[in-house]
Amino acid sequence: MTPIRPTSTLSDKAVAALLDSLPGWRLEKDGRALAISYKFPHFRQAFAFMTEIALASELADHHPDWSNSFHKVRISLSTHNLGGLSILDEGLARIISEAAMRHQGVVQAS
Repeated sequence: MTPIRPTSTLSDKAVAALLDSLPGWRLEKDGRALAISYKFPHFRQAFAFMTEIALASELADHHPDWSNSFHKVRISLSTHNLGGLSILDEGLARIISEAAMRHQGVVQAS
């Protein structure tokens, strides 16, 4: 499968619709990135979640900026070469949200 290579960023309207459809996600970096933080019951769930996202990211050739501390994971998505949000970020955010539910992740305030 050839990775998608977007050539433009999402419109303001598309970003607003995306945020409406993905609870817990917020804009950061002047609207150029999506971010979310999760808390998992234990380290093993956090690590399993990150492993699942790492594999999905490799397939899409689009990788999150993230950090992990024991059972907490913070994620930021942006299409750096476009300087903003693209369909790659939208797709990965949806995958992340679904995976977090499977691994018992709870959205945390930033």
